Amino acid sequence: MISIDNTLISDDVFDKKFVCDLNACKGGCCVAGESGAPLEKDELAMIEGVVEKVKPYMNKRGRKAIEKHGAWVLDSDGDYTTTLVAKNKECAFVIFDENKIAKCAIEMAHKDGVVDWQKPLSCHLYPIRITHHKNYDALNYHKWNVCKPACACGEKLNVPVYKFLKAPLIRAYGKEWFKKLELAYEQHTAAKKD
Repeated sequence: MISIDNTLISDDVFDKKFVCDLNACKGGCCVAGESGAPLEKDELAMIEGVVEKVKPYMNKRGRKAIEKHGAWVLDSDGDYTTTLVAKNKECAFVIFDENKIAKCAIEMAHKDGVVDWQKPLSCHLYPIRITHHKNYDALNYHKWNVCKPACACGEKLNVPVYKFLKAPLIRAYGKEWFKKLELAYEQHTAAKKD
């Protein structure tokens, strides 16, 4: 584990390789699973604040699910998550492009300048999952078969998880924290060579 400020980072964040390959996985992380995307408590107001502006980007099934259940729900574990269109189906905010690749309606609205919020942090940070503790956050690499193509692509391109996730890590913890993370990576890599 690597300690930076009030965070503990798993070595896997440095050692594992990862680059999303949407042509191979078709955005399976937005479709597979028993729950929607994890949401931070402070994101509940954010998702509620953008939902009306995002609805035009959503498909009929997604809009119907949001109208019935709201933009977020408490899952069976008691965690806040985005709403699903049906049990064990895709996130209500998923739309599919002409190649049947899952995309995020919130992110599409953000790219068009319609909303300021990009998407849930858990989506932006995947495959890192954050666990909040009293005095620190634990950042762990989450392994999921859906992401095998991303692991293969990351290996081919030799891109560590933390480098692939530079923008969302800065979003979560800031530029100064990320600079410390880069320095920790250099030290970690040097120590492995010795």
